[in-house]
Amino acid sequence: MKNITVLFVFLFCSPFVVHAGGFQLNEHGARAMAQGGAFAARAYDASAIYFNPAGLGFQTQNYVYAGTTLITPQSVFYGPTNLNLSTKNEMVDQLFTPINAYFTYHITDDLNVGLGVNNPFGLGTEWKDGWSGRFITQKVDLKSFFFSPTVAYKISEQLSVGAGLNYVIGDVTIQRYVSDPFDPHGKINLELSGSGVGFTAGAIYKISEELSTGVSYRSSVKINAEGTVTFTPNRSAYPAGDATASLKLPATGYIGIAYRAMQNLELEADYQYVGWSSYKELKIDFKKDGSSQISPKNYEDTYILRFGGEYTMEQLQIRFGYLFDNNPVQDKYTEPLLPDADRHGYNLGVGYKVNEHMTVDVAYLFLQFVDRTVTGTAIDFDGVYQSRAHLLGVNVGYSF
Repeated sequence: MKNITVLFVFLFCSPFVVHAGGFQLNEHGARAMAQGGAFAARAYDASAIYFNPAGLGFQTQNYVYAGTTLITPQSVFYGPTNLNLSTKNEMVDQLFTPINAYFTYHITDDLNVGLGVNNPFGLGTEWKDGWSGRFITQKVDLKSFFFSPTVAYKISEQLSVGAGLNYVIGDVTIQRYVSDPFDPHGKINLELSGSGVGFTAGAIYKISEELSTGVSYRSSVKINAEGTVTFTPNRSAYPAGDATASLKLPATGYIGIAYRAMQNLELEADYQYVGWSSYKELKIDFKKDGSSQISPKNYEDTYILRFGGEYTMEQLQIRFGYLFDNNPVQDKYTEPLLPDADRHGYNLGVGYKVNEHMTVDVAYLFLQFVDRTVTGTAIDFDGVYQSRAHLLGVNVGYSF
């Protein structure tokens, strides 16, 4: 019984990493978001701290840019088909509001510094009580904050470079039912928190007045987390108490090219690399009995294709974009902890210059997940996942 319950706890803990990555967020400024996130070759506003720190080198004013994104994910699972069931299970509707805030300061004509705060990893899932996968997961809630001091230097009128640090803190709460024949209504609650440090760097080169290219890189961040596992009700066989884990958030990189097709129209295409192969397994250590459990995940390196444009009409800017997000999770390791699949994103937005100093940006993204049928899963929970999400981003900027 002791070994069985430890195994169940381990399976339950897995989403701490899964949700840190599978729920990677890339909407860190409404101007970029409305253009499908294709912004690394221009990075005109203070969100350059995230997309490409070199963009700060070409900016000539101090800037404050802050906002949030309202996210409403929806998922349905049909199954488990390996038990000859096709029961419809709906995820509970939730609203998430990750933030982004940036401040930049123009020290000289060539040197700029900045500080950014955002949530590149987060969100969660919650399924309705009594659903067929309640012994795998019931609720997950993950929050992460990146604090990013940044510096950029304009080497010439054509070339700028930038770099910065990422200090990361995060916490997660996870709940599920205990698969215990003596207590089918028992629950497990896991709470972990940790921190880590990484870096970012980038460059932008203006080939001509109409054409520019940009590259940026954000390193992986190893987070050492610790916390507690509790059981309701508790039994002596359960490894309740202190628990530790470590995870490695993936490195990401952008390559982008932007073209001014006409005086008022700019277009950009970006390729975003995500190094998910760093996430091969998860190890959980339980202090009570000194045991450890290792679960293979074997994520694959992946990419996102981003296309966008911006058309300026005096004080108003019309924006549009499209993205294709190739998911890193193999069929064998697909779980209701993260109902992930390839995604198509359709973006629209506007920007309005209120006055000489203030701007307001609004963006909408409809994220359509490709229907995913999985069989032979590692957790014996096969079925069909259908998911989608609506995202609304709003940012206000002020220059001085």
